[in-house]
Amino acid sequence: QVKSQFESQANMNCAVFAAVVYRTQVVAGTIYFIKVHVSNAEYVHLKVFLSLPYENQGPSLVGFQTGKTRDDPLTYF
Repeated sequence: QVKSQFESQANMNCAVFAAVVYRTQVVAGTIYFIKVHVSNAEYVHLKVFLSLPYENQGPSLVGFQTGKTRDDPLTYF
């Protein structure tokens, strides 16, 4: 759901966009840290915020890190 947000913010088009692993942090909503496969050997880490259900808002991309590999640990950023 955040692919278009990532592509516009990172100024890139992704032929592949598949989540590999994720972690969560509960706040006033949920923050998801997601490792995403975007090309042959390239991965990105996304920070996505999902507000509480009663707010009726979809997920929003609040940060990302590019140039990651499959073996890079998924950590808070």
